[in-house]
Amino acid sequence: MKNIRFIMSLLLSTIVLFGCGNGSEDLNVVKKEETNTEMEPQEESVPDRTAKEPIKEEEIMTETEQPSDIHTFDAEVVSVTDGDTIKVRINDQVEAVRFLLVDTPETNHPRLGEQPFGQEAKAFTKKMLEGKTVQLEKDVSDRDKYGRLLYYLYIDGKSVQEELLRNGLARVAYVYVPNTKYVDQYYAIQKEAQEKGIGIWSVENYAQEDGFHKEIIEGNQSETNNQNQSAVLPSGDCKIKGNISSRGDKIYHMPGQQYYEVTQIDPSQGEKYFCSREEAEQAGFRSSQR
Repeated sequence: MKNIRFIMSLLLSTIVLFGCGNGSEDLNVVKKEETNTEMEPQEESVPDRTAKEPIKEEEIMTETEQPSDIHTFDAEVVSVTDGDTIKVRINDQVEAVRFLLVDTPETNHPRLGEQPFGQEAKAFTKKMLEGKTVQLEKDVSDRDKYGRLLYYLYIDGKSVQEELLRNGLARVAYVYVPNTKYVDQYYAIQKEAQEKGIGIWSVENYAQEDGFHKEIIEGNQSETNNQNQSAVLPSGDCKIKGNISSRGDKIYHMPGQQYYEVTQIDPSQGEKYFCSREEAEQAGFRSSQR
């Protein structure tokens, strides 16, 4: 009996020992897994924007795609009134458009009549714009006191105002704040035309700050008669007039040119008659544009 108790007691002890050993091993495994889990780096969660929301336009716009500071719209040219005024069709309505910051001589003014170079300026604008589509750019004010629209004009990428100034067919004028966006560059172009003495600048004092002075070119009859009495007359075939302006511009006028008859020669100022173009040009004179 004692032997049986001893054997059972031995078996029970063995079972308890093996049970405790497995439990510790299992516990160590669990702790090891927990430790490894804490040490592993967590992967960041990145939201999928493209799948949920569109990219905003400003985020993909490059510098070259930024809108220009020149905003224009197209208009059909219906007719040309004169060098600085046209009629265009906008939204099925015909509107008069006055060119901003420039002034060309008149062609049919109720008070001033037709002024020298007026027809030339009109013909120039007509050739550029008639029957074409022009691009219009607004400054600040919409209309002048006559109800005409005020715009900068472009055709084939060129500024119409700048072309008129460059060819001596317009002066910078009607400079009123706030419509002064291009006034500085217009003055620079005008200065170049003045230095070349072309167009309206070929006759001294014709184009002035207050407008165009027709009387400078035409003169009055009494002044012309007095000048003719003391004028030096041409000799033989030497009839080309070499004139020097107060700015020192040397210009020769051929018989039949627009200002030949009103041009007087004063030898005391270095002016003289020439017998040929070559002779005049060798003396430093250039041909009159009109």
